[in-house]
Amino acid sequence: MARKVFFSFKYDDVQRAMNVRNSNVIVGATKSGFIDKADFEKVERDGERAIKAWIDKQLEGTTVTVILVGANTSKSKWVKYEIEQSIARGNGILTIDISKISDLQGNTTECCSLRVNGYKHYRWNADKGRDNLGDWVEAAALSAGK
Repeated sequence: MARKVFFSFKYDDVQRAMNVRNSNVIVGATKSGFIDKADFEKVERDGERAIKAWIDKQLEGTTVTVILVGANTSKSKWVKYEIEQSIARGNGILTIDISKISDLQGNTTECCSLRVNGYKHYRWNADKGRDNLGDWVEAAALSAGK
């Protein structure tokens, strides 16, 4: 079934997040929550209300929220807001540790402790995310009744 999936991540991890997004393993899914640097900076300059409005617009029509967890994701108030809004909308939710995906310089990090209670957590590399992301998304949607 086609899904509209919202990807939540701390902007510092955009290189790793794009690796997940561009893996193209969610067949037929619309991927929401990605913004290029120039657009992000413009929304950020417009203040908190604009950021919340952008997030809310991106979440419209989504059935699953995938939280991509890096070293500092737990410090992001916007990821926390995205999680709160996703729960309020009844989205299926899952978290994925992306800390071991190499950035453009080949560096990896350690994963922070962010998990969402009651929802599944996966590790992109160790749990073979490229092979399993589609199944993880579908399982999250079904567990939310979507």
